[in-house]
Amino acid sequence: MGDSQSQKAIPSGLWPTVKPFVNGGASGMLATCVIQPIDMIKVRIQLGQGSAAHVTTSMLKNEGITAFYKGLSAGLLRQATYTTARLGSFKILTNKAIEANEGKPLPLYQKALCGLTAGAIGASVGSPADLALIRMQADATLPAAQRRNYTNAFHALYRILADEGLLALWKGCGPTAVRAMALNMGMLASYDQSVEFFKDSLGAGEAATILGASTVSGFFASVCSLPFDYVKTQIQKMQPDAEGKYPYTGSVDCAIKTLKAGGPLKFYTGFPVYFVRIAPHVMMTWIFLNQIQKLEKSAGF
Repeated sequence: MGDSQSQKAIPSGLWPTVKPFVNGGASGMLATCVIQPIDMIKVRIQLGQGSAAHVTTSMLKNEGITAFYKGLSAGLLRQATYTTARLGSFKILTNKAIEANEGKPLPLYQKALCGLTAGAIGASVGSPADLALIRMQADATLPAAQRRNYTNAFHALYRILADEGLLALWKGCGPTAVRAMALNMGMLASYDQSVEFFKDSLGAGEAATILGASTVSGFFASVCSLPFDYVKTQIQKMQPDAEGKYPYTGSVDCAIKTLKAGGPLKFYTGFPVYFVRIAPHVMMTWIFLNQIQKLEKSAGF
């Protein structure tokens, strides 16, 4: 009875399509509110400010506790665009693939392909917010004369648009998309596969399944995406020298110069903090998503 009433109240053709996107964005935004301080520390480490302990102590001493939430508005905007698009797309794509497989569970390679595609879609939509987030987080590390002093995400987007043009909002979109594809291939495919393993093979309960699958998902997301995240960060925060030349001509040039200067492990600078940031965010995103879905089910949505 409740189901029939909800179907009357909500257009049946619209809500099932929109729901995965709404749920994905909401869960990502809630997770970001919790994980923002760790993300801030990760960016500072990648910008060469020292270890996690040194960065944390220095920020508390010189900038205060509010520095850990600098860029939160951009982080929330990023989740409202990027995560909404990627999780919603992944759900739609996997549902279509399951239909094509006549209801059978998807093999890992098909989940990986869905993750790659969802990551590319999410990155295309969320790239401007991601650029604003990186710049806001990196601003305090620049000399006073070079700081952009963005007040919030929308001010950052307005300034970038006004000073650098429309296409500048997608500066670094190439490495952002590649990084997103790698992250989502690792995160989404391994999560779905791990849920099946923990639930069907080990007989784990709901809480243990979410915790275990999220940890596995976070690990593979970190390993797959950190090299691309490192290059993306370097591209997005670079500034021209006195002659107007940028240190890198593009993501490939950045990767080659980084490899020559520091070797392969240079790409994994800050991996412990990156993993600590990614894994809890993944875990909380799935937990929040699970709770949102439960609330919708109990409300007849």
